Amino acid sequence: MKILAIEKEAEGIPAERFQPHLKAEAARAWELYQAGTIRELYFRQDAHSAVLILECRDAEEAEAALATLPLVKEGLITFEIIPLAAYPGFSRLFAAA
Repeated sequence: MKILAIEKEAEGIPAERFQPHLKAEAARAWELYQAGTIRELYFRQDAHSAVLILECRDAEEAEAALATLPLVKEGLITFEIIPLAAYPGFSRLFAAA
């Protein structure tokens, strides 16, 4: 299942609290990418947050994987997790009757 995960920074935390964890965060994200859990990783152009596409059994597995990220462990970020389904509109419109 494809999962969309949108990062949310915890409010009121100064930027310098993130710095000691950034290298470990990148290393863990790389491990999840190499394992095929993280399929795509972006930064939003309009906001300072990451957007990830994960491949997991379900939303719970995605949440567990994201919980292994150092910034999540430190309580500096969370993720909104959105399970995705294939768009069915084309088959409704163009499938043979």
